[in-house]
Order: sequence, then structure tokens, then C-alpha cells
Amino acid sequence: MSKPLGYYVGCTPGYNLFLERVQEEYGAAFEKISKREKLCILMILASSLGCQLQGDVRGEIYVIAKEMTDQLSLSDQAGIMEAIIHQVRWGQNAEPVHHS
Repeated sequence: MSKPLGYYVGCTPGYNLFLERVQEEYGAAFEKISKREKLCILMILASSLGCQLQGDVRGEIYVIAKEMTDQLSLSDQAGIMEAIIHQVRWGQNAEPVHHS
């Protein structure tokens, strides 16, 4: 993350004491958190958000996700993550397509 946390979450002084503490301890751009730790945070936040949504996950999604980890470079996997985060955050959702 090259921009400070406030760029992404609108964190201004006095806005959120928890986010202020996190920035103080780990840096405004999470520079004191390793890449592995950042991915752990991402995994936990994604799981939490997913559990709050209704509906099921199609079995084929697990298959394609596994294929992505097997067949894509680490850079491409990170790119897929970035695309999905953007789509989730900004509301680009599609209803599942059911093939006959």
C-alpha cells in the first residue's frame, strides 16, 4: 500500500480511534506489517465480509480458485485479488450464470 490508510477508508484525525491506533502502531501505509501478515489480514477480512452475505458459493468457484493458485503467477494472483477487491468495494456484483 503506497498511500496512507486514510486514502482508502476516509480515516481523519478523531474519526476512528481504532484506526488511529493501528496507523500509529503499524504505520500509515502499513509499512511495519510484512506481506505475509497483510495477506493474513486480507484473508480474515474477506472471510468476515463473505460470512455476512446471503447465498451459497457454487462448487465450481472453489475449483477455479484452486486452478488460479496452481496456474497463475504470484503477480497475477495478486492482480486477481486487486480486481476482486475493487469489484466488491464498488458494487460490481453479478448474479451467477446458470448454464443449461
